[in-house]
Amino acid sequence: MTNDELITKLKTIVAPYVQDEAAFKTLSEDTDFVQDLKINSANLVDIILDIEDEFDIRLENEDMEKMLDVKSAMEIINTKLAS
Repeated sequence: MTNDELITKLKTIVAPYVQDEAAFKTLSEDTDFVQDLKINSANLVDIILDIEDEFDIRLENEDMEKMLDVKSAMEIINTKLAS
């Protein structure tokens, strides 16, 4: 899966939880879920569950703690898909 395909899937997953539409329109690898998109911690848990379902992977607690921005999410997803 290419980075563009992965970002497209992540955009679909996070879209329902975004509080800052302007930041969402310019979502990139550098976008922070909490700081830029204004997603609260409860919704971050929902996003993690949605990522597990979408990619058929299991995320551990340490993965979840690191998944604060798009780049980290992509790295974790790619690592899980490769294993």
